[in-house]
Amino acid sequence: MRTQVVIIGSGPSGLLLGQLLGKAGIDNVIIDRVDRDYILGRIRAGVLEVGMVSMMDQAGAGERMHKEGLVHDGFDLSFSGRRHRINLKNLTGTSVMVYGQTELTRDLMDHREADGGATVYNAANVTPHDFDGEKPYVTYEKDGVTHRIDCDFIAGCDGFHGVCRASVQDKGIQNYEKVYPFGWLGILADVPPVHHELIYANHARGFALCSQRSLTRSRYYVQVPLTDKVEEWSDDAFWDEIRSRLPVDVAEAMVTGSSIEKSIAPLRSFVAEPLRFGRLFLVGDAGHIVPPTGAKGLNLAASDVHYLFEGLQGFYGEKSIAGIDAYSARALARIWKAERFSWSMTTLMHRFPAEGEFGQKVQEAELDYLSSSNAAQTAMAENYVGLPY
Repeated sequence: MRTQVVIIGSGPSGLLLGQLLGKAGIDNVIIDRVDRDYILGRIRAGVLEVGMVSMMDQAGAGERMHKEGLVHDGFDLSFSGRRHRINLKNLTGTSVMVYGQTELTRDLMDHREADGGATVYNAANVTPHDFDGEKPYVTYEKDGVTHRIDCDFIAGCDGFHGVCRASVQDKGIQNYEKVYPFGWLGILADVPPVHHELIYANHARGFALCSQRSLTRSRYYVQVPLTDKVEEWSDDAFWDEIRSRLPVDVAEAMVTGSSIEKSIAPLRSFVAEPLRFGRLFLVGDAGHIVPPTGAKGLNLAASDVHYLFEGLQGFYGEKSIAGIDAYSARALARIWKAERFSWSMTTLMHRFPAEGEFGQKVQEAELDYLSSSNAAQTAMAENYVGLPY
């Protein structure tokens, strides 16, 4: 079998790239080691930058997002017993969209299926070959048979633990990583959100986040030590803890209920350089991870897709390799800015045990300054809604 682009990984970045390529008349095949139901069973973040929203529209998959998604014009910072709203709309002229990643993925899957795009699920031993040369190909096993797909390019959209990044570890890749000394205990519950916008809370007991997936489904988080185990946390214990970290009026308004998902996620920052190895490209989590504080993980994957799609369009439409050659540098320039913002939000809102009371006072001073400075708020808002591609 032959195609123009093989996309390894059918998460949001792979599906978005595949949809854009298909709309542009560029043949592609998506391969994944798991099935559709497994992918749709993963619960992820859902704050979309304006660029991500635009790309869903460009891919022809944004209709349900606009119908069911929630437009947020701001968010609240909670500290020292009070709240301050960052007015994204007033500060930047734009907003963000709250729409669950699972629903976004479902939309892209449904549109790909409707358009007749080729997707291979449950593919074992997926392996990219000869991407350093002119004739790359990908092999995989399915139903006991080994298959081969010859192609022009390979897009590695298969995540941090995927085969694509593993395949370039001996090819001069440089990894940068920061591991944070805590994690997020998160629950998903079918209860109305405590507030119509997100609340990021800095408290002496640790960080908390009040977010949402819809008007009837809420997602809440609290900062916990990495030594904590999810089974040690009952629903009641979680609700008591998050309410203790919020202003009184918010805590009293919170509706509680049984969790439908509960997990602890460690926080880390990671970037791989470069993102191009011959005719193989790392995209999304295959090339970078951000702590979720700045809501950049999914959105960074979208900007990678934007740059790679432009490069492939130029290659096939204009017979130019300029965009392909520029992919890594263009993507990394935006990635590092998002890494910086995510690091700064994490540093500002979490309690770091080693920093002690001095660190707490510095955070409080920074938050107090932020609440009184239009320039500081504008910088935060510009990064939160997403820097331009």
